[in-house]
Amino acid sequence: MSLPADTPPAVADALGYLQHHLQELTECQNASEHTINATLMGLIAQLQQLTQLITAPTPTVALPPIPPSPPPVSPPSPVPSAPSKQQTRPKLSSPPDFSSEWSSGQAFLNSCTLYLRLALEQFTCDEEKIFWTLAFFKDGCAAKWSKNLFRQEVDTGIFPIQSWTDFKQQFRSQFFPVNTEADAINTLEGSLYY
Repeated sequence: MSLPADTPPAVADALGYLQHHLQELTECQNASEHTINATLMGLIAQLQQLTQLITAPTPTVALPPIPPSPPPVSPPSPVPSAPSKQQTRPKLSSPPDFSSEWSSGQAFLNSCTLYLRLALEQFTCDEEKIFWTLAFFKDGCAAKWSKNLFRQEVDTGIFPIQSWTDFKQQFRSQFFPVNTEADAINTLEGSLYY
């Protein structure tokens, strides 16, 4: 393709580049069509062979007579095996969400501790136990406390509670009544009890 003499060099270069790549694409397309046609011809040949095998008459072969089967033997009674740990484990339910009510702090911590003991293989380190427990802190002061712990981690680069024992201790100081006996007496003597 010839260009007018006054064609700018940049346009001529761009057209040359496009013509070159168009030719490469055409060659690739032709090669792809050739490959597809060759593959298609091979598949047609295989299909014809299979059709011949299916439609060809099969010679009848006399099968040897089947000997009479012996009378059925009853299997030995199975020996009861010891139940595996998986079979005897109860299905665990997760603890309820915790919103920081002091009256439910002990019950929540007990529920978490029980779950963690029964599903010990699910937790490889104390950090996993702590994060799993914090996942139930979804509202109220509990959510604020959890958010504060993660903010401290962002500020310092280290999560502020390093062990499950420390977590339980800090949880107790945050969410257990200061004086449980006085709290129980107040509840009994208060108007809510009657």
